[in-house]
Amino acid sequence: MNNGRKIHFEISERKILLRIFDVVFVLMLLHLLGSIFDFHYFKISTTNFYWTLVLSLYILFFGTVFEMYNLQVASNQFQVTKSVVLASTSTVLVYLLTPFFTPVLPENRLQILLFYLAILSALLLWRFLYVKFFASTRFLKSVILVCENDELSELVKGLQSVDPHYRIVGYVNSGTSGNGGHSVEAIALTELEEFIRKNNVSEIVIASQKTEGITVDLYNKLIKLLENGLIVREYTQVYESLTQRIPVQYVARDFYKYFPFSRSNHNQLYLMLVRAVEILFVLSGLLAGMMFLPFVLIGNAIGNRGPLFYTQERVGKNGNVFRIYKLRSMVTNAESAGAVFATVNDSRITPFGKFLRKSRLDEFPQFINILKGDMAVIGPRPERPVFVKEIAEIMPFYETRHVVKPGLTGWAQVNYSYGETIEDSLIKLQYDLYYIKHRSIFLDFNITIKTISTVLFYRGQ
Repeated sequence: MNNGRKIHFEISERKILLRIFDVVFVLMLLHLLGSIFDFHYFKISTTNFYWTLVLSLYILFFGTVFEMYNLQVASNQFQVTKSVVLASTSTVLVYLLTPFFTPVLPENRLQILLFYLAILSALLLWRFLYVKFFASTRFLKSVILVCENDELSELVKGLQSVDPHYRIVGYVNSGTSGNGGHSVEAIALTELEEFIRKNNVSEIVIASQKTEGITVDLYNKLIKLLENGLIVREYTQVYESLTQRIPVQYVARDFYKYFPFSRSNHNQLYLMLVRAVEILFVLSGLLAGMMFLPFVLIGNAIGNRGPLFYTQERVGKNGNVFRIYKLRSMVTNAESAGAVFATVNDSRITPFGKFLRKSRLDEFPQFINILKGDMAVIGPRPERPVFVKEIAEIMPFYETRHVVKPGLTGWAQVNYSYGETIEDSLIKLQYDLYYIKHRSIFLDFNITIKTISTVLFYRGQ
């Protein structure tokens, strides 16, 4: 059974596609500009190929910083236009300011303008084509779920909310409860092959939590479809691939079978390298932060009216409690009635405190915690003991976060908004476990870039 009539790109494939053609369109237009017009600033040749390499790296770097490879942004014409303008401007500015790796600045300023307009136009053209053709419904991926009837709605929501091109078109009920009550069509086992042909289904996802639900007839049918070329995958694998989170709500307590910790957590070379980079980063950050201290002192005196610093107990690696340092962003005695989660537009946050949170400046004193070894630059955010106890009683695996040091920033912080409820904590836990499972230099670099985007777009918490 060959379902080649429909084209669908996986999330990773679409991101690769965006990156490749960002560079290709820019280089093609610059080459065309140099061939047709009297444009001398940037020319592609074998003698100066490193100019091309540096420009490509700048495009990819600033494209990542300004979220051009976020698929939700890439599929929205207004958002992607804003990102392209910011990325193009930053790329050209940095390229012009690094003449050791780039061409010598031209005497004719029109050359610089042409260079900027060429990059901007090439990126806008390609991204408009992407929105028009690649982000359209013609690239939908049709999928069938095998699951219990009463779990269908939650399972569908978990997948389709992440990738709008991933469409659940039907399901096979593997439970004992009857079919119906859903917008997704129920499929009888005898009609499964015909349904797959009519709907151009390219994948079946097994989400049944009960092994007895996979009957011999269903198992044999799946094997036959697999032999005919249809992709059959397990739900937790699909969920993790699409969301970049660990679906702990669908994994039993013996989750260690499915959740191998990253070897980087015990790789001494990786840990030494990370620690060296952290110390350099923190020392540089402390020096740079001293420049902002006078402004923070003035803002605190006017907008906070009270102590500048405050400390609080947090849970660190192996469950050890330490005191975290922060710039105060709330009114004094904000928790006189007891500890509660901070919320969006929390009335306890002062006007200047709101600025500190949005710009992430309130986290600046945590550089001291990093130097002391209580925290890392990247890792799960440390939580307060009272909340850890409360959440761990409700949520399995929560204390798994403590197998690594907590961080100044982390995978959950750059991918999810502020957590106000237990449900938000569950989602952030899924991101934290994903980081622990896939921890690596590449993922650390990805988090660093996303953190820069968070600060630049003023999306602090």
